[in-house]
Order: sequence, then structure tokens, then C-alpha cells
Amino acid sequence: MQFIHHDLGNRQRGEIVEVTLSGSAANVRLMDSSNLSSYRNGRQHRFYGGLAKRSPVRLQIPNNGHWHVTVDMQGLRGNVRSSVRVLPGPLPTLSERPLAEVPSLIRQPDELPPGHARDERVHDVFISHASEDKDEVVRPLAAALQAGGLDVWYDEFALKIGDSLRQKIDAGLANSRFGIVVLSRAFIKKGWTNYELDGIVSRSVNGEQAMLPIWHGITKQEVLDYSPSLADKVARNTASYTLDEIAAEIIDLIQGET
Repeated sequence: MQFIHHDLGNRQRGEIVEVTLSGSAANVRLMDSSNLSSYRNGRQHRFYGGLAKRSPVRLQIPNNGHWHVTVDMQGLRGNVRSSVRVLPGPLPTLSERPLAEVPSLIRQPDELPPGHARDERVHDVFISHASEDKDEVVRPLAAALQAGGLDVWYDEFALKIGDSLRQKIDAGLANSRFGIVVLSRAFIKKGWTNYELDGIVSRSVNGEQAMLPIWHGITKQEVLDYSPSLADKVARNTASYTLDEIAAEIIDLIQGET
């Protein structure tokens, strides 16, 4: 029996073999070396594939090993030519490290920063953000965190008419265990957000406060251009996580540490 043989060499599980046919319909078989030997000798063999009436044919490598493709006209009429290429398999599902597995991501309530008075209120979370992101991200996130039992410093919760904005922000930063920074294109253009970020970064570096960046509508390259150190930090992206998922993870992390 005449057949076309394509030696694929050693292939990895999950790779896709694409067989392109030109001419008539044909039998396409994907086999390992042992079954190829049986096929050559007219013995019973196992294969993946079958009669291909359309082109291209795509077959997935089932296991790591040495694989072959054969194309033949057994039981058929006509002529056929074939070519083969191997496509990469899909990437593994993206799995980010759970926040609870990050060592020392939050500081304990008794680990008070220098100058902190023990009769002052300690907030669980301080949220730094641009006003443009309030409706879509910050307000629902703050509400979810508060509904989960956390004490949240968020300007709409904390500020009253006549308050000094700078003093309130300074107090909120100094007395919060966890700093959330909602990084967006609007954030990086604001003066106040950069002031808050400087405070959070400073306390993070000194071990006084943990920081979690939340990327919203911004690319990694934009974050790199703005602050390379921020791009390397454990973060959550609203393109990959819902606000409820982010809030639930933060709540579990903080309540699990208290």
C-alpha cells in the first residue's frame, strides 16, 4: 500500500497537527511509532483521525512522544498531496497567586507605625484613587469591603464639610493596615493621587503598611512607564477579576490575619 509519511519527531501533549490536503479526500492517521510499524506491515493498529473530506485537518497530540502522520487513498479514488505543520497547544490557564499566600501582605493591628497613638482608630483599608474611577470601580469596591466587615478609609465615608483634606488623608494613611491603589490613566495624571501614592509606597517600604495595586483600564507598559516598581508588585486587574472577587479576596486576607 502506498502512503505519504510525515515524521513529526518528538512532540508535546496538546500540540496541534495541521494537515493540509490538495486533491481528493484521503485517510489521515496520527500514530505513534509502534502503531506506525503495525500500519506499515498491514497489521491492526490504533490511530487518531480518519477519512478527511475537508482541509485542513487538525489533530491534537494526546501524549508526549514520537509521532507520525500518514495520508493514504485506501478504498478511495484519485490523488492527493499533503503538507503538515505543528501548531503550539493553548497556554495553561492563567493562575495568579492568591493574596493569602503572599507573606506579610498586611501588618497586624498591634504593629503600629512610629508616632501612632493607641487610642486612634485603625482602619483596615485605605483606598487611593482618581475621582474619575469612583462610579465604575471605587465606590462599589469600598461598599463591598465595608459590607464584608472591614473598616474602610474612603473619602466619601471619611470626609465631612470643613475637614482639611491633607490632614484627613495623612491620618487615614498613617492609621490604615492595607493600602489599595486603583491605578488608571486618570490616576497617574492627578496630583493628589500621587501624593497619596507616595505615602503608601513609603509606608510599604518601611514595613508599616501593605499595598495592593488594582489596575483598571491600563496596560502593563503604561504602569512600567509610570513606575517600574509598581509593575512588579502583586496586583489585581479589573480586566481579569470582578470587583466582588477582588473584595472577597481582600476580606478573606485581612479577616484571616486578625
